[in-house]
Amino acid sequence: ANKVAGLRVFSDEAGKMSRALADVRGGVLAISQFTLFGDVRRGLRPSFDGAMEPARAEALYERFVAALRARGLEVATGRFRADMRVFVENDGPVTILIDSKRTF
Repeated sequence: ANKVAGLRVFSDEAGKMSRALADVRGGVLAISQFTLFGDVRRGLRPSFDGAMEPARAEALYERFVAALRARGLEVATGRFRADMRVFVENDGPVTILIDSKRTF
């Protein structure tokens, strides 16, 4: 949560990425998406065997959301383990992967 809240990915007046969520009065849309953990190194069907057990994953997700809110950020959430339609509009395009284990 510290990394997400503090990551300076928003542009300043000079176009340089130097502003964090709080600086731009931004919010977070936190959606649990276990399919990002799909392993496609073998075969043609993604494996989710390495994904966290659902009860533990939900607890981790809720702690993440609570930690963001504790930092004063506005956080919208999806429903855990629900099939949802999520519409996203990227500005950039900029996509940054945050992985504490450096598995990519």
